[in-house]
Amino acid sequence: MIWNSVSEFWAMGGYGDYVWGSFGVTALFMAIEVAQVRYERQKTLQQLRLMQEAQTDTLDLPA
Repeated sequence: MIWNSVSEFWAMGGYGDYVWGSFGVTALFMAIEVAQVRYERQKTLQQLRLMQEAQTDTLDLPA
């Protein structure tokens, strides 16, 4: 397909709303996925640190 102007490119032969909307929704969900993975990773690392501290505290108790 050949476009004679930038506006024709963005219009995509009348399907521009669908095409660019699909790209936008996909990009949004990909960004949400990255943010969620980062949050869950930090949460898991924090839980592991707490578990490690609890285990260390238990081992340090005098008998």
